[in-house]
Amino acid sequence: MTKLSVNINKIATLRNSRGGDVPNLLQVAEDIQEFGAQGITIHPRPDERHIRYQDAIDLKSKVITEYNIEGNPIRKFMDLVLEVKPTQVTLVPDEINQITSNAGWDTVAHQSYLKEVISEFKNAGIRTSIFIDTDLKLIEAAAKTGADRIELYTEYFASEYDKGNEKAIKPYAQASKLAHELGLGINAGHDLSLDNIEFFKQNISNLAEVSIGHALISESLYLGLQNVVNMYLHRLQ
Repeated sequence: MTKLSVNINKIATLRNSRGGDVPNLLQVAEDIQEFGAQGITIHPRPDERHIRYQDAIDLKSKVITEYNIEGNPIRKFMDLVLEVKPTQVTLVPDEINQITSNAGWDTVAHQSYLKEVISEFKNAGIRTSIFIDTDLKLIEAAAKTGADRIELYTEYFASEYDKGNEKAIKPYAQASKLAHELGLGINAGHDLSLDNIEFFKQNISNLAEVSIGHALISESLYLGLQNVVNMYLHRLQ
């Protein structure tokens, strides 16, 4: 079964909007795991507009499943990850003021840099994943960096699927097949939702993990957090 890792950035955004501690991020993380999710994901950014660096440290004792920290490997981020030692670090090429991730790594142009970063994390015993598009040349280059996994950037699929274009799954299926042949584990994330997750899962072989935040939290406003977590788990079986 593909693991569900819930990104709790939106919970932190809601908390920060009032300057207090409601909703309590740590309690929500514990509850999500109690509801059945197999992982917690956070994506701290330099301005700490949602997840704060202290949150990443505080969550360490609360995440009893898989702990995934995403971000651009600037030195401050790397030091945080090396201190926390999560299960997995997902490298994302975000600009400092970017609202959300909108592209994967160019693993050809940045291969040397990624090798250095990944080596440092792997020496600390942290599983590494690269956020990436479906270009097969980039998948091949990713395998040469020493990364353990890739995370397929799924915005294009989600957008096209919403228009009725089921053929949009093809490049993702091809990319996952090649990645598996090259010894890479396969994660996926960005705009996956209850509407498209089952179709995506059915067509992507060897899908180890999906990381879902914005859609899952938004759906929970209507359907309830516990119910939505279990709806995702059912679709991922």
